[in-house]
Amino acid sequence: MRSGLLVVPIFLFAITTKPWLGAADSAPDPVLDLDGKKVRTGADYYILPVIRGRGGGLGLASTRSKTCPLHVVQERHEVSEGLPLTFSPVNQKKGVVRVSTDLNINFSASTICVQSTVWNLDKFVDSIRQWFVTTGGVKGNPGRETTSNWFKIEKYEDRYKLVFCPTVCNFCKVLCKDVGIYIEDGRRHLALSDVPFMVMFKKA
Repeated sequence: MRSGLLVVPIFLFAITTKPWLGAADSAPDPVLDLDGKKVRTGADYYILPVIRGRGGGLGLASTRSKTCPLHVVQERHEVSEGLPLTFSPVNQKKGVVRVSTDLNINFSASTICVQSTVWNLDKFVDSIRQWFVTTGGVKGNPGRETTSNWFKIEKYEDRYKLVFCPTVCNFCKVLCKDVGIYIEDGRRHLALSDVPFMVMFKKA
C-alpha cells in the first residue's frame, strides 16, 4: 500500500496549513446524488462528468508504461459509467458524505495489482510537472503518514468538484488544489489542475 507525506515544490503550489474543524463547528452540507438524495458512506456510486461529450465515468487503467499502481482515468466513451466507488469520511458516525470533509475514495472492484483501490496522490512527475491520482492508498488511519490518501468533495456552481487539500494532520504542510483532467496519450487522467473536473454522483 502507498502512503506518505508529500514534499511540495514551492515553485509550483502555495503551501498552507489547515486547521482541524472543531466539534463546535456546524456540520457542512450533505453531498446530494442525481436523485437529490444524500450520498451515504459505504454505498456504491458512479462519479460522472457534468460536461458531456468528452468521456464517461471514472475507471482504472495501466498507464505511463507501468502496470501498477493503476491510474484513475475517465472512460473514453460517454455511455460508460465507469466503476462504482464508495466514500469513507474521516468521521463516519452519521453515515452521510458531506462537502469540505476529508474522505477516502475507493473503487469497488478487483484489479490485477496487489494493492488497494483507495485513491492516492502519486509522486510528482517532474518531466511533465504533474501530480496524478492513482490507487494503492491506505483506507482510514488519518494522520501524517496518509495525507496523500484524503480527498474532498466541494460545491462548484450547481454541481460538485473534487479537491485535494487534506486536513487530517494538524501540523502538516500540504498542497491544496483542484482535481482536474490531464490528457496524455489519448487518456484522460485525473490529476491536480487549475481547471476543476465538474462531477455528479449516481447511485450504482
